[in-house]
Amino acid sequence: MRYTGAEAVTHALAELGVEVVFGVPGAHNLALWEALRRSGMRVIGVRHEQAAGYAADGYARSTGRLGVAISTTGPGAANLVAATGEAWASGSSVLVISTDIASGTRRDGRYRGALHEATDQAAFFRPVTKSVTIIDKPDSMFADVLSCGLLATRAPTRPVYLEIPTDYLDAAVAYDEASAHARPPDHSAERVADVGPALSRLARSERPLMWAGGGATSSGAGPAVQELAERLGAPVLTSFGGRGLVSPEHPLAVGLPPHVPQVGKLWDSADTILVVGSDLDAMNTQGYRQPKPETLIVVDIDADRARTNYPPDLVLEGDAVMVLDRMNAGIKGSRRPWFSAEGLRQAESELEATYPDAMAMLESLGAELGEGATVIADMCVAGYWYAGFGRVRRPRGLAYPVGWGTLGFAFPAALGASSGTETPVVSISGDGGFLYACGELATLAQEDLPLTSIVVDDGGYGMLRYDQQERSYESFGVELRSPDFVAMASSFGVAAEAVAGFGSDFRRALRRQLALGHPSVLVVHARLTPPPTTSPRWYRTRR
Repeated sequence: MRYTGAEAVTHALAELGVEVVFGVPGAHNLALWEALRRSGMRVIGVRHEQAAGYAADGYARSTGRLGVAISTTGPGAANLVAATGEAWASGSSVLVISTDIASGTRRDGRYRGALHEATDQAAFFRPVTKSVTIIDKPDSMFADVLSCGLLATRAPTRPVYLEIPTDYLDAAVAYDEASAHARPPDHSAERVADVGPALSRLARSERPLMWAGGGATSSGAGPAVQELAERLGAPVLTSFGGRGLVSPEHPLAVGLPPHVPQVGKLWDSADTILVVGSDLDAMNTQGYRQPKPETLIVVDIDADRARTNYPPDLVLEGDAVMVLDRMNAGIKGSRRPWFSAEGLRQAESELEATYPDAMAMLESLGAELGEGATVIADMCVAGYWYAGFGRVRRPRGLAYPVGWGTLGFAFPAALGASSGTETPVVSISGDGGFLYACGELATLAQEDLPLTSIVVDDGGYGMLRYDQQERSYESFGVELRSPDFVAMASSFGVAAEAVAGFGSDFRRALRRQLALGHPSVLVVHARLTPPPTTSPRWYRTRR
């Protein structure tokens, strides 16, 4: 059979199970938009390509499925780079599809001044993707899209970039129905190391501890992590990407980040630490200042990543679920926990006494959000608090841009998350970060997405204001003049209201907005002190 190149792209996306794509139309990709219109897929047209990238990332993180972002040539593609970098640093399965100038127009090494031309557009994406593919013949369109989508979703997951000359979208291409469902085999999950040596060391351990991260989340390893923790009697710490792997109500779930001294003491006291799907990055280890334990065992699909930051004594290379299932099968019975929860209760009491406003915010969010809720937190003071201390009740219940630390992530990423679920989605932004993508209020209203966006307006870049104060600098460049956010949202037809502080008014307003099931914005006029998870507050740096 023969189709246009654009139709081959949509057939491949359908084969990948794609149900929603995000993007901005342009002169060079209109044929693809027409094919998407006829495909039956949901196409969410955003107001800026960067928002398309964040939305695809938020969709991928919250659903575990492939996120797709589409742009036109040149500046459209360039606008996607920052969002692609965040997806790369956080290990999100995103497929970025951009057009390029017509194949017959390009002259290698020469800039001819064609509309949207760049001498090497793909070079924008090489540092921030798993792979770059430039389609060089129309007949490979279906196979190339399918291959790139599969690569993005295979562990270790990361974004993949695909570039299509604009004239190929209208070209007649061959499409082999017999090979449409053929997929190259994926043997990566079959590699499971011998767990015997690890079990022997854990059997001798008196104070084992587990640390689980985003790799465990991607693998769906939550139940296996909890079972192994119970067999070992080990407390479970998580990175930001591992939040929700173990229920916060479980007695072995520490529930607080390692930046709290009482929690850091658990790490320091453990004689054997089992890390599952985490690279022990700088943000989680306070600049790599957590000491290496007596014995460090790492489970990871990527053995090289396992050795990046802390030298392990043992590496178990393989899919987290398969490795942990073998470990659970090799341990008989369960051990009693070796740690006391008294220190954790003391830490919680100290947090409540020292940061009453932040803890009131978290208490209201924990009470009003249901079990299936998703929270997308930005790089802002309120987002830092939720990412480190909020009650995340399920895997993928939190998305947080700790990979690259991109400001302005939360609101557009939440657009993607809310398009892939029927459960409540809440974004937490500061006034500065929300303004990065406030134009997406139009997208929110047009798509009628069930998203409640909390905007904490402290009149500036609150974290940077604090940083300047800590360095004894004068406040400069960080004070912002805020618009009337309620009026702004209302002008787009989005329900909005404002409250002062995180007291009872905030909780009642949050309850009202969540009950709407439609787009809403809740503005909170408040200033919060940054939490201990932020680098100026790291207690290990003060040694």
